[in-house]
Amino acid sequence: MKNHVPLDTDKMLAWSEDGIGWMVFNNPDKLNAMGVAMNAAIPTIMHTFRDDPDVRVVVMAGAGDRAFVSGADISEFEAQRSNPETIKKYDEIGAAAGRAYGELDKPIIAMIQGFCMGGGLLTALRADLRIASDDSQFGVPAARLGLGYGYGGVKTLCDLVGFPAAQEILLTGKRFPAADAARWGLVNRVTTRDDLEPTVHELAATIAQNAPKTIRAIRRAIQEIPKDPDHRNLDEVNALVQACFASADYKEGRTAFMEKRRPQFRDA
Repeated sequence: MKNHVPLDTDKMLAWSEDGIGWMVFNNPDKLNAMGVAMNAAIPTIMHTFRDDPDVRVVVMAGAGDRAFVSGADISEFEAQRSNPETIKKYDEIGAAAGRAYGELDKPIIAMIQGFCMGGGLLTALRADLRIASDDSQFGVPAARLGLGYGYGGVKTLCDLVGFPAAQEILLTGKRFPAADAARWGLVNRVTTRDDLEPTVHELAATIAQNAPKTIRAIRRAIQEIPKDPDHRNLDEVNALVQACFASADYKEGRTAFMEKRRPQFRDA
């Protein structure tokens, strides 16, 4: 049964089912362009999934079949980003959404079909895994719009795909096909359009069945790697690893292996 997350906008949809939390960008008439109300809903969604012990993994997707997220809703810029005061408020809402992603200690999968552009690409980069259909298109058109693209987004892209690919993406502002995204390591896997949702669902279900404490420790270790060595919190990583060995789930994993059955992890 679906457990829906109540929201103040119909431009975002969220529910959980069978251990998977689903967050859908629901603005298909504008290719799921992200408006202020959509960004403002993200903390509610992420905090709900974070606090729900039954949710083990989160999937992000775009409504319809034309876009994951095509970028920011530029039609709102005149009202929302036209002077220092409105720009500050707009940026604060975006920052709160960004923090909410970081506060979720569960894996995120981005299911990408169609356009994944600008802020949509940055949204996809918040995921642990990105699975794309072969008709997807990627890009950061900031240079074609005169927008400033902040250091955080530039660094995230460079860390993932390397400087040469990031420079080509950012300096040209062009769209790139899924094949290029896969070659650069921007996505984990490319599927046909028909296979996209079954592939993502299978991945999500597999992760949901794994040991939550182990998943949490692995993600935390991965998050520390890009940091300067002097600023890595390895004590926290080690504490999470030790918590795995002290857990009932560790005993359940060993027992299930010996009994040749699937373990039933309880995050305990």
